[in-house]
Amino acid sequence: MKAAIYCRVSSDTQEAHGTSLQTQHEATLKYCADKTYDVRYHFSEVYSGLSLDRPELDRLRDHVRAEAVDVVVIYCLDRLSRNATHGVILRDELDKHGVLLESVTEDIDKTPLGEAITYLRGTFSQIEAEKIRERTMRGRKKKAERGCIPCGGYSRLYGYDYISVREKDGGRRVIDEEQARWVRQMFTWLVDDGMACFSIASQLNAFSVPTKLGNRWSRSVVHKILSNPAYMGLTLYRQGDPIELPNITPAIIDRSVFEAAQRQLRLNYEKAKRNTRRQYLLHGHIRCRHCGKPYWTHIAIQHRKYNDYEYRRYACSSAAGKSSSFSGDRCHNKGWMADKLENLVWKQIEHILDNPSLITAELEKRRHDANSVGVLEIELKQVERDLKRLDRDQSQLLDWALQGFPEDMVLVRNKRLNAQREALKTRRTELERHIETSQEAVMNSSKLEDYVKLIREKLTKLDFETKRMAIEMLDIKVWIDGYDVDVTGVIPISDCATATPQSA
Repeated sequence: MKAAIYCRVSSDTQEAHGTSLQTQHEATLKYCADKTYDVRYHFSEVYSGLSLDRPELDRLRDHVRAEAVDVVVIYCLDRLSRNATHGVILRDELDKHGVLLESVTEDIDKTPLGEAITYLRGTFSQIEAEKIRERTMRGRKKKAERGCIPCGGYSRLYGYDYISVREKDGGRRVIDEEQARWVRQMFTWLVDDGMACFSIASQLNAFSVPTKLGNRWSRSVVHKILSNPAYMGLTLYRQGDPIELPNITPAIIDRSVFEAAQRQLRLNYEKAKRNTRRQYLLHGHIRCRHCGKPYWTHIAIQHRKYNDYEYRRYACSSAAGKSSSFSGDRCHNKGWMADKLENLVWKQIEHILDNPSLITAELEKRRHDANSVGVLEIELKQVERDLKRLDRDQSQLLDWALQGFPEDMVLVRNKRLNAQREALKTRRTELERHIETSQEAVMNSSKLEDYVKLIREKLTKLDFETKRMAIEMLDIKVWIDGYDVDVTGVIPISDCATATPQSA
């Protein structure tokens, strides 16, 4: 079975309580090995279990909806969610797509009684998590009101050392002169030379300047420093309304320098938007065949004897080190020069746009599918009514179990209801998929037909925005597998789009 592992902690403090990412990851891997599961995906993150909007959980759910996995393995149920309602949503989503949920430390009982117990346990976990969160936030706010930096993580800032609250005159920052020298240099490069954050990061890496955590400098880290008012001596703690903490952070730069830096950051942003060299035709439309992650865009710099040359590239986000997965394994799929990949893909799109017969056949198929939508919707409503009836039947069955009815009778009846439920859910998934596909196709058919007529006569003279519109209209997906490029869309493209160039 194809398995996905999901691990979560709310904070680094859970390391000491046996629920660290390392502990969860090792335990889930061992569990999968014992079950002979084929572990395809690893998802790990530091995020509150009270939120359903989590980056790695979102990626896991995308794989579930794509039915790319057969089973999701977690350490325990509250690692998946501490919110009872969210837990029910996630369990239903897994069931809808036929994906099993298994826990290393708990048996997940799917009988009506077991579902009720799981719901109650989730509620208790949610209440406890809310209490912990409320106590933590209250404590941090009190520290801030006393004029201290509320927590160690908040206090870590490049250019400064932190004096612990347990020490005399603690809860404050003091300047680290070696780091502060580079902070001033960053502001000088920005304000006086107009350098972009990416270029500043490249300079720092070229000079081997260490970061606070020992990593390489990135554009985002440089931007956070250059836009942080703490460097001019203004410390704000934001919890609801911002609380200003006076005399906490000594200034490294003057206010006038900081304000000039903010103006230059805005200018650089506007300049980047106008810079056509950094337009990426396929941005948001490329996926990796190896790990399933999107390809990211970036500017690569090639150093020559007298000049540095910039060129656009696409690279797997995991290979580029963008992944937050615990395992730390980077994808080794190939990166592509943007010009070469865009030219290759656009030739395939031109082939489709320049062949009316392909488009006509697809539009006729869509019109035929549209005629069957009404029948499918009627059947879907009946399936929904049948599922609600099963809910009522199983709720009554739960009452029987609690009242001590004969166990054999309850189990037989429950087994029969579960079988009916699974069959109905499978049919519901099929109907929803057919209806959604047909409706989207019908809605876009007229737009697609008009658009193709509009641009067919000037295929070789399209500007960037018009090409992007074509890619959106055709719902283009580009799948990269080393040198192989597979292009798919709402009109069948894959038959003519796989290309294997000698170099990229």
